[in-house]
Amino acid sequence: MAEQTTLTSPEEAKAAAKPKQPRQLVRFTFYKLEPQWQLLPDETRQQGKQELLRIYEEYAGKTLMRSFSLFGLRSDCDLMLWQCTYAVEDLQGLTSRIRRSLIGPYLRESHAFLSMTKRSVYVGKNARGAHDPRLVITPADKKYLFVYPFVKTRAWYALSLDERKRMMNEHIRVGIAYPTVRLNTTYSFGLDDQEFVVAFETDSVSDFLDLVQDLRETEASSYTLRDTPMFTCVAQPLDEILEAIGA
Repeated sequence: MAEQTTLTSPEEAKAAAKPKQPRQLVRFTFYKLEPQWQLLPDETRQQGKQELLRIYEEYAGKTLMRSFSLFGLRSDCDLMLWQCTYAVEDLQGLTSRIRRSLIGPYLRESHAFLSMTKRSVYVGKNARGAHDPRLVITPADKKYLFVYPFVKTRAWYALSLDERKRMMNEHIRVGIAYPTVRLNTTYSFGLDDQEFVVAFETDSVSDFLDLVQDLRETEASSYTLRDTPMFTCVAQPLDEILEAIGA
């Protein structure tokens, strides 16, 4: 059988030769400290706390890491670690180290979402090889981070790209009306149970609430299959979180 060949234009060949900008893996991990931990001796708990802080600092030195508190806001989790990296091993390594630590058996993962950065088909240019800031997570380090998994209906993907862009333009216009709220969208197709993980950064809880309510009225919102559970996270140093929850 004769070999098949694919002819490409000089422009296509040049674009293919450009190195692709690497994309980051992102994990939002929510933890619940089991109450049995507080029954242990003070010396044991202090040792476990310091060990966990050392592990966190080690990984914060080579990956992007942020810590958030949720105690008093949700009953099923006390804290969340937001980790961004280019290597699966960093995600697994952090989890392994925490599980094998002194506090590990008492620090349960109640929720975890895995995703990846990706260029949007609705915003900006998608020239292959061009630098795109959406491929790199750069936290604004606001006081609050609102995180939730997101899934569209299959009917959404049956629409033409132009039709989806038309509806997303309305969606984007609503978001622009809230400049105090910054959106980080990451993608989970084939990686996890959801299709997207969205994380909104802001210093104003009320602005975020109003934004979400306004987005409910957009046409694109009717194609939402699932956008729960929702997490209200407060940026806080890990040592302060551990102290507050009795670790």
